[in-house]
Amino acid sequence: KKQSGGSGQYGRVIGYVEQLEQADAPVEFFNALVGNNILPEYVAACEKGFLEASEKGPQLGHPVTGLRVVLKDGATHVVDSSEMAFKTAAKMAFKQAMENAKPAVLEPIMSVEIQCPEEFQGQVVGFVNSVQGMISSTENLFSSVVVQCEVPLNRMFGFSSNLRSMTQGK
Repeated sequence: KKQSGGSGQYGRVIGYVEQLEQADAPVEFFNALVGNNILPEYVAACEKGFLEASEKGPQLGHPVTGLRVVLKDGATHVVDSSEMAFKTAAKMAFKQAMENAKPAVLEPIMSVEIQCPEEFQGQVVGFVNSVQGMISSTENLFSSVVVQCEVPLNRMFGFSSNLRSMTQGK
């Protein structure tokens, strides 16, 4: 059998990902290779691939933090291996590891208490839901309602202005 076209792309990386003590620490790369299964010039490409993959996390595209990527083994091909092949293999391995790890998004959450007249309760609750807020309780006080909820910080910008306009400043 003959191969037509140019050389292919072959790179295989084997390793694991472990959690660091500090959740906001940058991603670390550790070379635990024994022998020369991956040539030294390709190890740098692996590191670059892992670090680039960590810049855009799998869930929301935010940077991944608090991990150490350990490269244990791999395989090369005399003709088909290249830096690009190992960089791509590292990115794909990182993506696969993240899918298996079930990562959590660390996002600041604000505890919010809203007091408004009863006639605006539906609008206020709908607004909190629209900004991905979680309502923990609602309580009636005379002719007003107190809504306790948690809202992501990045959704709080303009929150009071929108709330004021929908409740007519009440």
